Amino acid sequence: MKRVFDFVEHFDWVLLIAALAPTALGLVTIYGISISQEQAGLFTFYKQLVAAGIGLVIVVGLAMIDYRHLRSFGLVSYLGGAALLLLVLFFGETVRGTQGWFRLGNLSFQPVEIAKITLVLYLATLFSRYAHGRLTWRVFGTSAGAVGLYAALILFQPDFGSAMVVLGVWAILCLFAGLPRWAWLIIPSVCLVLSLLLWNFGLKPYQRDRLTTFLNPQTDIRGSGYNAAQARIAIGSGGWFGKGIGEGSQARLRFLPEAATDFIFAVIGEELGFVGLALTLGLFLLIIYRYLRLAYDSEDDFTALMLVGLAGILLIHVVVNGGMNMGIMPITGIPMPLLSAAASSLVVTFITVGFAESVAMRRRSKSGREKASE
Repeated sequence: MKRVFDFVEHFDWVLLIAALAPTALGLVTIYGISISQEQAGLFTFYKQLVAAGIGLVIVVGLAMIDYRHLRSFGLVSYLGGAALLLLVLFFGETVRGTQGWFRLGNLSFQPVEIAKITLVLYLATLFSRYAHGRLTWRVFGTSAGAVGLYAALILFQPDFGSAMVVLGVWAILCLFAGLPRWAWLIIPSVCLVLSLLLWNFGLKPYQRDRLTTFLNPQTDIRGSGYNAAQARIAIGSGGWFGKGIGEGSQARLRFLPEAATDFIFAVIGEELGFVGLALTLGLFLLIIYRYLRLAYDSEDDFTALMLVGLAGILLIHVVVNGGMNMGIMPITGIPMPLLSAAASSLVVTFITVGFAESVAMRRRSKSGREKASE
């Protein structure tokens, strides 16, 4: 009985509620989109519902496990993520031009979502073990090689959006850990060279079209610019308070492609308006805040780095997906966490919540530690 009371007392209920609220909103939106189709089918809704249930069980299970054991498996987790990214290139299924899914019957799984977490665990282990106050060039180079391998395997799928996520998370962790001297001068030059090489040799024609359309939206309004244009129309038509749940015409009349996945943020904007979008973004910010608060209260560098990395994954996904829905970011195809009909992303996001809850169950505030040391 004492364990139950300890669980209830230390569990971060605010974090869990902040994660469940957008999940519920996503389920309602996906249900409305599903029943509005000519051949109404609720498979996507049920798949998302099952994924949410699995995710909730994972959160409770991980909260009961000591997260500190993860530090011993940093390299193993990294190699496991790399193996998944390699295997999907040979045995994966292609969906919308990207060979990034393992499929078993009607169920599919995207290993790149797991790889984002394994990379964070590896980098947190590496930086906490060998970097104290500032990264050395050796540690920085090792981390660059590790993230470069992941990014290359992801680009071979090709999945430009997820490659940018892993690079972005690495950059956030490097900034948090402390960059080596002169890195501020060297890194931009390297990024410029790599960007030119990627543009000329790494991107598929349709990916270049997305970027050029983003820079000049009117160049191909009925082609590569169609999705972004319809998303902006949906958000704009929602006004302050929206048309009401289930009343969005852009998704219901199928003007907006991929309404349940890439552009569910636009559907919410049309149905709940600016206020609904603001509240949704506020919930994501609350989740990120809880991660960072736990990082601030953490007792060791590994915990802080892990939580900052997990917060970085969520932040980049929200910024990129929300930005592409509003036309201020190029379309990359990465899902909106907890909202989009993407079971892999949903389960993995709940895994990050579970890690944070495990930290919360074992934390002591800084003031408490200071009193204990007196």
